[in-house]
Amino acid sequence: MKEITKVSEITIDELVNYLRLSEVSEEEKIELKTYLKIAKNYISNYTSIPEKSENEKDETLDSYSDFVIVVYVLCQDMHDNRTMYVDNKSINKTVQTILDMHTRNNI
Repeated sequence: MKEITKVSEITIDELVNYLRLSEVSEEEKIELKTYLKIAKNYISNYTSIPEKSENEKDETLDSYSDFVIVVYVLCQDMHDNRTMYVDNKSINKTVQTILDMHTRNNI
């Protein structure tokens, strides 16, 4: 397993390893792909930091290595609870702390 330091480096295989799944069907891979997309969207919407940018100098989710664990934890929560959304009422405290450190949309 290689070191993952950017959100964009997280693959379905990386998620399978993190979740400690053994045999994964194509249907489960599709679910994991959906969880990954939802997790990235959630982080981006929460912080107002875009997932990608045309300009390499712009801030993106890849600018912060601590978002990697946030993606993993969000995906694990969705997988464990079989939900396709993140429940703001019961969000993991580590996830919330990391996201709050980087939020750009303080109102």
